[in-house]
Amino acid sequence: MSTRTETLLLLIGKLVYTWSNTESLLIDVMCLLMGVEKDVAIVTYLTLNTTRARLDLIERLSKLPGVSPQVQDRVLAISGRMKAASKVRNKYSHSIFSFDEHGDMDRTELLRIADFGRNVRYGKVEPLDDEEFQRLSDAIQVLVATNRDIHDFLNEGAAEPRRRA
Repeated sequence: MSTRTETLLLLIGKLVYTWSNTESLLIDVMCLLMGVEKDVAIVTYLTLNTTRARLDLIERLSKLPGVSPQVQDRVLAISGRMKAASKVRNKYSHSIFSFDEHGDMDRTELLRIADFGRNVRYGKVEPLDDEEFQRLSDAIQVLVATNRDIHDFLNEGAAEPRRRA
């Protein structure tokens, strides 16, 4: 296995780990926004079985009356960064990899189907080039920064996320 393939596998592993760690913090954001104990937020989190549903929930909760504009801005910024990074994460979680004649990974083939009128397309193929390595690295850095931002947000507490009437 080449150093390039090993580097790619390490980046994909780091992306998956960083994503999982960051997404799990949404439980604490839910606690805060819903004003509930952690067990209620965990049940809610696990019931919503997609990242998109979880992000939609926290965005919608942040838009409820009584939530301060500062809290809403922070939640929407966090959600936006996670949505952007999820595109890269989804690509590597739902692709198969092609190998060149030396046994090195050289392409991804997305295992996703798309309907276009009367046609169906699947298997979008993209090279694993330097640009793609940079995209992976950038997504990891976005998630690390987002993770820290969520921790800061929770520690700053948005302790009073809703304005009291």
